[in-house]
Amino acid sequence: MEVIEYKISDRIAHITLNRPQKRNALNKEMVSLLTQRIIEANNHPEVKLVVLGARGKVFSAGADLKYLKSLQKNTYEENIADSGSLRDLFQLIYTLDKVVIAKVQGHAIAGGCGLASVCDLVISQPDAMFGYTEVRIGFVPAIVMVYLLRRLGEGSARELLLSGHLIDALTAKKIGLVNRVVPSESLDGAVATLAKRIIEDNSEQSMKRVKTMISKIQDLDFEAALNYAVKQNADARNSEDCKKGIQAFIEKKPIKW
Repeated sequence: MEVIEYKISDRIAHITLNRPQKRNALNKEMVSLLTQRIIEANNHPEVKLVVLGARGKVFSAGADLKYLKSLQKNTYEENIADSGSLRDLFQLIYTLDKVVIAKVQGHAIAGGCGLASVCDLVISQPDAMFGYTEVRIGFVPAIVMVYLLRRLGEGSARELLLSGHLIDALTAKKIGLVNRVVPSESLDGAVATLAKRIIEDNSEQSMKRVKTMISKIQDLDFEAALNYAVKQNADARNSEDCKKGIQAFIEKKPIKW
């Protein structure tokens, strides 16, 4: 049984965590294979969008605790390298050229919640719970904290990270951790509909540029961010996609992206 399922259909790369007997807990193998598959999807010329999902009742319970316990025997340098693998996975998803949708069919906890929160869009069923429980076992949600502060702002991030409490999908939507909550029986259809609309309606190059800008602008001071935005604006105007899109709009013709 593959712990990471991978298939491509209709320009979508479906990447699915498949370790339901362990609540899709993340270990070295899972992180490594997931990284490989996401890179493969990003490099595939036919893929325009990635859907990250999971098998079973839980999206991901976070780090495999047996694996985490085994890491306590590691040297400091070995733990730095292991933590770096998770950092690389999160950064890969966050900065990926393609749009990434997390399809959350069950609880997303600790590192599993982090995995969802670095995706561009999170679509969840109502019964899923979200949260970062690391402080309850003497651990820290260190890597995801960098992204969560960006996604939620300090107030909501502090409450989640320090309380260790779980919140339901509707509460997660209110604070911006989840984009949409749909009935469980409609989850697959809702994700498929959204993915189809994004693929058909949007320029891949434009979405790639927007994602790059989102990740870079937040690290710049106000004036530098504006200057960077001006340059991106000018570059986009001269792109083939922009010329194609404007021409189609003027001629009232459909655009095939």
